[in-house]
Amino acid sequence: MRRLFALSAVLGLVVAAFASAAAPPATPRFITALHAGRPQHVVIYGTSLSKSGAWVPQLQATLDGRFPGLVKLTNSARGGQHSGWGATHVDAAVVALKPDVVFIEFAINDAVTRFDLSLDTIRRNVDTILDRIATALPACEVILQIMNPAFGKAEGESAHRRNQDAYQQIYRDAAQRRGLRLVDHSLAWNHLLATEGEPAVKKLIPDGVHPNVEGWRRLVSPTLHRALGLDLAPPP
Repeated sequence: MRRLFALSAVLGLVVAAFASAAAPPATPRFITALHAGRPQHVVIYGTSLSKSGAWVPQLQATLDGRFPGLVKLTNSARGGQHSGWGATHVDAAVVALKPDVVFIEFAINDAVTRFDLSLDTIRRNVDTILDRIATALPACEVILQIMNPAFGKAEGESAHRRNQDAYQQIYRDAAQRRGLRLVDHSLAWNHLLATEGEPAVKKLIPDGVHPNVEGWRRLVSPTLHRALGLDLAPPP
């Protein structure tokens, strides 16, 4: 009998592990809730790409237009910060707000050379952020984002990033391991670089880091809206 209980316990852990790594639903839970008429609190957490990026007001405008009066959006991002700051401030900047969904991105600043953050350190930071949200707010939906890579920043410049794909991969791995939705904007930017060349990228990211309004409108917001199902016609 004890062996049977032990086997059942092990099987339960295995099932739970597979369940936690299951792919997210086709439609984000907060979008489903909005379609059902339930108000939703959206929190944005990340770097200057979120604090001042035009994708945030563009997203809010789309949500307000589709679900008038149902969406509250709080921007808890902070320019110049990385996942270490994110891990330190997640309680005050995310958990205390009790959001229904949080969008998280720090990869672009995790890779800043002058911060000298190892890949292992970033993994621990990301796990701290995600574990804290999962523990304190188990119903909160987490959407990870990888934003644009930094372009044209030479080694020695304060904005130089190293091995960007490896730092981005930490977020890809975390999303797959935990069954979280990931919106990877780097794919569209790298495709633009490959097909239209560096001048096309510089036109949309003049400083090499922060897209201009046209860059957000042309590449970022369409990618995000597709990932959230907001490019589809609303249900009848």
